[in-house]
Amino acid sequence: MNGSEKPLLEIKDLTAGYGPVTVLWGVSLALREGEITALIGSNGVGKSTLMRTLSGLIAARSGQIQWRGQSIENADPADILALGIAHVPEGRRLFGAMSVEDNLRMGAYLRRVSRAEIQRGIDRVYAMFPKLAQRRNQAAGTMSGGEQQMCAIGRGLMSAPRLLMIDELSLGLSPLLVEQLVDALIVLNREGLSILVVEQDVVTALELSSTACVMDRGRITRQGASSELINDPGVRQAYLGALTH
Repeated sequence: MNGSEKPLLEIKDLTAGYGPVTVLWGVSLALREGEITALIGSNGVGKSTLMRTLSGLIAARSGQIQWRGQSIENADPADILALGIAHVPEGRRLFGAMSVEDNLRMGAYLRRVSRAEIQRGIDRVYAMFPKLAQRRNQAAGTMSGGEQQMCAIGRGLMSAPRLLMIDELSLGLSPLLVEQLVDALIVLNREGLSILVVEQDVVTALELSSTACVMDRGRITRQGASSELINDPGVRQAYLGALTH
């Protein structure tokens, strides 16, 4: 990033947590427009807490969150979504009794656009995930885990975001389904969508992304080009085990 290029999202010295427990300790990072950024780290180090704080679900205790130069820390979640930040939460959090199509429509509830525009968005999701088109009238909660993840991503896309944040992309999914989701994210990114992904499979995360951040105990301990981090001895020892390729 050159000096004149401002980040899409910039986080400075962010602290947050639950009740008396602090989870994030002075987190700072910048996301550039048009990139896929991976956030990696062991379970329980604060990755989901960071995403929830960015989307307004958890209050920031101190620090700054700037979206295209505008301070948004502690803004209402609906206002953050309206600005263009969509959050696909861990566990998908679909409306299980509602149909796939109704779940997708819920993703567009803040948009002030025509029904035809909403329908174009739904058709775009179906083109990206044909399985969802086949299941459009099926209750979302009765689908497989992979299909539910497709629906959750599709619901996020229905808000027409500038930044899509996905918490645990591949959790519980088969390698084939993960490959399909990764391919879809690459296409979306080529179309201009910026993506922040939390991913337990570090190899998948670093191969998908152009930049990555390593989180440990509520702090960002490393960040840089994914191609460099995958060869970083510390990262390899901590997260890649005996991987040699």
